[in-house]
Amino acid sequence: MTKLNPRGRKVKILATLGPASSDPEMIEKLVRAGADAFRVNMSHADHSVHTKTIANVRAVEAKLKKPIAILADLQGPKLRVGAFKDGRAVIRHSGHFTFDRNPEPGDENRVCLPHPELFGILQKGQRLLIDDGKLRLRVIRADENEILCSAEVGGVISDRKGVNIPDAVVPVPALTEKDRRDLAFAIEHGADFIGLSFVQRPEDVAECRRLMGGHGALIAKIEKPAALETLEGIIELSDGIMVARGDLGVELLPEEVPPIQKRIVELTRRSGKPVIVATQMLESMIESPAPTRAEVSDVANAVYDGADAVMLSAETAAGQWPEEAVTIMHRIATQVENDSYYRQRVHLAVINPDQTTADALAKACAAIADTVTLTGLIVFTGSGSTSRRVARERPSVPMLVLTPSQNTARRSALLWGAHAVHTRDIGSFEEMIAKGKRMALRHGFGVAGSKLVALAGVPFGTPGATNLLHVVTLRGNELELYRAVEEDGSDAE
Repeated sequence: MTKLNPRGRKVKILATLGPASSDPEMIEKLVRAGADAFRVNMSHADHSVHTKTIANVRAVEAKLKKPIAILADLQGPKLRVGAFKDGRAVIRHSGHFTFDRNPEPGDENRVCLPHPELFGILQKGQRLLIDDGKLRLRVIRADENEILCSAEVGGVISDRKGVNIPDAVVPVPALTEKDRRDLAFAIEHGADFIGLSFVQRPEDVAECRRLMGGHGALIAKIEKPAALETLEGIIELSDGIMVARGDLGVELLPEEVPPIQKRIVELTRRSGKPVIVATQMLESMIESPAPTRAEVSDVANAVYDGADAVMLSAETAAGQWPEEAVTIMHRIATQVENDSYYRQRVHLAVINPDQTTADALAKACAAIADTVTLTGLIVFTGSGSTSRRVARERPSVPMLVLTPSQNTARRSALLWGAHAVHTRDIGSFEEMIAKGKRMALRHGFGVAGSKLVALAGVPFGTPGATNLLHVVTLRGNELELYRAVEEDGSDAE
């Protein structure tokens, strides 16, 4: 078996799997190129395809002995128009167009909107955006049966095109029947994260969490303007946040998205939960082997802001250059993190620790790393809460996360600065220090004479009991002095 060393990069890369990348050979290439976690888009393909994809990821994970996270991204309640007589129609600029409940095929004057919950809630002046905002209509009059609109931007409309309604909280459940089936499938197949689409309110998150039954972690996708009004409540109920700039960019003015992205990243970072920046990051690489300069700056900007992860969508799922897309994203992130200005930029967000021993020790770890020459931090954790606390401080050195929980190890794949190792639990202070030193040597976190900080909780195995910080110095011969349980000296000691 082979084993991947730490990346030397703190921000993580989440790559979407699809027709161009779901076989084991390509998945391994993407991991070696820099991917830390994979997104399975439940909007496409069926469960039999997803079953095979997930199995392929787990096979690569076992081969490379590197915990890999899987995020199952639910489709959510996407609104769509009905069908047209000729498959399409043209809405005239400044002309009138009606959405109604009549299931008959539409024409240039009207079409069915098969979402009865929308009728009666829309008000004069509110907008309807069709086909990712290519067509823009404004409500003139709305009742229980018809929504009469004026076309501010007309054009071609065709069957089943998507509808965005940015000016209203849409009274639809966050989880459709398809989503519920997909969620049950994802939990059954061991998805580490569930992506909840089109979140509008904290109650949406609470409902999904209830259905998850304690399995997996929940990533709330912020792609509706309505979610911004209760953002802090959504963050509080989630395990992480995704800035899904696709639909968010449709429903907002383009110039509004960058400051909102920064706000979401900062608020999520303050909570100590991972935040992912997603959508169109290297969009041109779907067809081109090289990104545009603007795309490179976009990725770099997210890294400078301290995001935990950056995501690739169609670039890796269906693009012609999936491996190259991951490679260039890895190179951009590495270059940014090596910039002398990076540390200053990433700490522009003021992160105040909670008044707990665990938070105080996590902050102390970062302070020690800024004062003493360390090669890394060793964090012993069962639930992952300690490593999340440390990551929130964005320390100057990488973090070796040692955990007896495979789930915690995998979820660390989306945590800033974390290199996780699934290993056996410890029972004493002496065992902790000895194992920490061996693992640091084994995973390239230091050499003879290197100093590291170890962080843990006593008694061991008690969640939330972080209360111990210890500075260790490597002698360099700890591995030779230890007789490994497994002949190859693997991590399962």
